[in-house]
Amino acid sequence: MNRNYLFTGLTIALLALSSCNEPQKQQARGPMPFPIESAKKDNITVYNEYAANIEGEQNIEIRPKVDGFIDKIYIAEGEEVKKGQILFKLSAETLNQQVNAAKANIEVAKAQVVSAQVEVDKISPLVKQNIISKSQLATAKSNLNAANAQLNAAKADYMNAQENLDYTIIKSPVNGIIGSIPYKIGSLVGRSETQALTTVSNISNVYAYFTMNEKQLLQFNRQLDGKSVKEKIKSLPEVELILADGSIYEQKGRIETINGMVNPRTGSIVYKAIFPNSANLLRSGISGKVKIPSLENNVILLPQKATYELQGKKFVYLVNKDNKVESKEVKVSLAVGQNFIVQGGINEGQSYVTDGLIKLRHGMQIQPVSEKHHTPDANAAMSNK
Repeated sequence: MNRNYLFTGLTIALLALSSCNEPQKQQARGPMPFPIESAKKDNITVYNEYAANIEGEQNIEIRPKVDGFIDKIYIAEGEEVKKGQILFKLSAETLNQQVNAAKANIEVAKAQVVSAQVEVDKISPLVKQNIISKSQLATAKSNLNAANAQLNAAKADYMNAQENLDYTIIKSPVNGIIGSIPYKIGSLVGRSETQALTTVSNISNVYAYFTMNEKQLLQFNRQLDGKSVKEKIKSLPEVELILADGSIYEQKGRIETINGMVNPRTGSIVYKAIFPNSANLLRSGISGKVKIPSLENNVILLPQKATYELQGKKFVYLVNKDNKVESKEVKVSLAVGQNFIVQGGINEGQSYVTDGLIKLRHGMQIQPVSEKHHTPDANAAMSNK
């Protein structure tokens, strides 16, 4: 029994000695190593995104110029058509009759001209012989002029009738894609209809319309070179288009126009960018985002992992000359990749901890390790502590 008590006592004593030596071991290790980096200014390209509506270069409503029933529809919705291709044919019975009547009127007018000319030719020699008075010749010539005028009027009526007949064949004015076709064969259509026969969208190029608010407009314009609007637009960089599925459209575009007025209701101004669309991937009515690059000069970039958030504010651990860390609030503007653009709170040349912030406390002394010389072993040491 005494032997058991003795063994238990020795065990407790050894544990006590071990626990007393542990703080001394930890103290002997010294400050923990942490990677640090010095803040420096740089020039970077920032990309801003703006919601955009896509429209074809031309969206032309196809409307009939004459009244009639639809006889034939030569195209289908979504079909690609060429300029001059026949789209619709309207009934033309009445218009055919008008053309035939106009032709007949021309023949009548020609006969009247011939008759009047014969009369003039007959009277002219008699006037020279003083057999008939000059007034009769003047009357005959007047009748000839009237007949010619009647002939010209008949020809104009014929051309008008023929033109109306031609309008029954409706052709595409441009290359493009057919939109919806609300009418069917046999439908009565005319110039007074509010709904178009269809729409042809020329999408060889597309326009992306997007807006900027007044603040964005001022920031954007300050970066542009040139005095006139034309010079400023010319100096703009190429822009990209982000599609609805998040992919980047393969062809870049350019800003073509900037609206001259700010909308007083929304406080925004409209921009128009043009993108080539030779593969017809883009269609009128779709949405996307225009991605515009801008250059930020002399800004400090702070890695996002070097910051932590507290009550909606962002903080960083600065390292002073005694290698002690100080918690400091920083103001950031934009996130660029894995970094923040700093607006205030840290100055060029100041050192800050880049990783392992969860282990730090304000006033804690550390062993700074330059980010450039920070090895995997140092990381391992940090993670094991």
